Amino acid sequence: MTESATDVFSLPVRVYIEDTDAGGIVFHAKYLHFMERARTEWVRSFGVGLRDGLSDNISYVVQKLSIHYGVPAKLDDQLLVTAEPAGYGKVWMNFRQRVLRASDRRELAAADVRVACIALDSGRPRRLPPAMLELLAETGLTF
Repeated sequence: MTESATDVFSLPVRVYIEDTDAGGIVFHAKYLHFMERARTEWVRSFGVGLRDGLSDNISYVVQKLSIHYGVPAKLDDQLLVTAEPAGYGKVWMNFRQRVLRASDRRELAAADVRVACIALDSGRPRRLPPAMLELLAETGLTF
């Protein structure tokens, strides 16, 4: 994990049997789970609580996703899953994410993910909260 908003955040993940198909290869949708965890832990590592947002009628949803699968991860592999902010607007954040095999840092999958902020009660877009905007500004990205 990282110490400043400008560093690339990484989350260690081990591949379990539940993540794989019958051949011990990670099922393609599991990469999305790993990336979701990394984005969540990136936010949490800076003290921004997602649970607090729920009480303020805020949620975050994946609005757009582009993913490339390269080399498959396998049962018992140790992975590093990155989350790097790549841009933001009034109601959205973009992330570049990678899944690397920890032993050799080989890229297994890469994705560009747009996450939108919505109002829980209506599902309509809403402005990113001030704490999230401050965190994104600390990365050096411009609005």
